[in-house]
Order: sequence, then structure tokens, then C-alpha cells
Amino acid sequence: MEVTLNFVIVIFLIGFIGSFISGMVGIGGAIIKYPMLLYLPPIFGVAAFSAHEVSGISAVEVLFATISGVWAYRKSGYLNKTLIFYMGISILIGSFLGGLVSKVMSEGKINIVYGILAALAAVMMFVPKKGIDDISSDQVTFNKWLAAALALVIGVGSGIVGAAGAFLLVPIMLVVLKIPTRMTIASSLAITFISSIGSTFGKITTGQVELIPSIIMVIASLIASPLGAKAGQKMNTKILRVILAVFILATAVKIWVDIL
Repeated sequence: MEVTLNFVIVIFLIGFIGSFISGMVGIGGAIIKYPMLLYLPPIFGVAAFSAHEVSGISAVEVLFATISGVWAYRKSGYLNKTLIFYMGISILIGSFLGGLVSKVMSEGKINIVYGILAALAAVMMFVPKKGIDDISSDQVTFNKWLAAALALVIGVGSGIVGAAGAFLLVPIMLVVLKIPTRMTIASSLAITFISSIGSTFGKITTGQVELIPSIIMVIASLIASPLGAKAGQKMNTKILRVILAVFILATAVKIWVDIL
């Protein structure tokens, strides 16, 4: 892999755009950056990464994008520590179990699991959420054990497909747990960070991470993710939900196109 100025610019812009969006809407951003990393570098003639290399670079970058997004939200009052604790621990256990299960599954079955999860997430994003943002941050209540159980299931599913699972977390937090939009975005970034620790460690220890593009992407994410989080705090929550719904629907459509 030849590291040229064009290579650095293309990889940096992919990381910057993906991380800005992920910071704004509260997802790890792998669903945005994965296809960008896979398809854009060859178009610009700077590199051609394999699917394993792309997933490795994405895993490392998502880890840093989510932690810098959380840092931007640290004084906002939208980080629900109880929610992060219950769902974070459960998703970490679930993703570990899912990772073990994935070893005995064929690639086709893994893709179908991913497709079903993405389709469910897309459907949930279009369920009406009237009055959800009328609740003040200090009055938010939710069923802790339901939250933990759902996070465990999401963790298993995301562990199987090798994603952090934020695109599933967000609709479940909004629709099932009735968490207000801004709190969902901030808290899901923290939960996704916890979830991505295991996948990043696994990718690094199995040699699936390309060092130079990963460093470029991390630098881009440390700049862009807090900017996206700041932009998200100022945007109308209905617009944020529409952006989220479009990204999750696009992910579901792409996965099923690939399967079929």
C-alpha cells in the first residue's frame, strides 16, 4: 500500500464525514464508513481494501469516534448513567457470546442475521414517537431489566455480524424504552463505545487492522465526531430522527440487496 498525499486526503475525508454524521445522530458510524472505505478508495485510485481490512479499520475508528462524541456530550446532561450501565454491560456480554457463535455460522447465515436485524431497526424508526421529547432529562424512567435484556439480544446479534450495534440500539431506546431523542443519541454513543472495545481488541489481536489508514481515520474522527455532536445538540429532534431513519433504512436495503 503506497501512502501518497491523495491517499491521506481520501481516507481523512471518509473518516471526517462518517464521524461527523455518527457524532450528530448517535451511531458508531460503521454502517456509513464501511461502504465508503470499501468502494471510494478504489474509485480514486489510492487503495483497495479487503472486507476484513475495512472491518478492522472501521472497528478501531468507531472506538475513537464514539469516545470523542461522548466527551462532547459530557456536560450536556443527556448521558443517562443508569441506562449506560445496564445496557453497556449487557451488550458487552452479548457481543462476546455473538462473536463465539459466529465462528460456527456460514457467511450467508451471518448476512441473513444482519439483514433481519437491520430490517427490524428500519421498521421501528418509522413507528410514531409522539410526546417522547416532552419528558425532561431528570424525569426519564425505564425498565432496567428490559433494557438489559434487549441490550443482551442486540449484543449477540451485533457480535455475530461484527458491528457495534448502535443502529439497533437507537430505535429500541426510542420506541420500546421511550427514551427522549437527545438522551438516546448521547447514551447510545457511550453504549456503542463499550460494545466496540471487544470488537476492536479482537480485530487488533487477529491482525485485521491496517495501521496507517487506521491512524488517519482516528485523527479525522477525533476532530469530526465532537463537531457532529455539537451540531446534533442544536438540531431539531424531528430532523435528527429523520436522518437516523434514512441511514438505518439505507443500511437495511443495502444488506438485503447483497443477500438476494
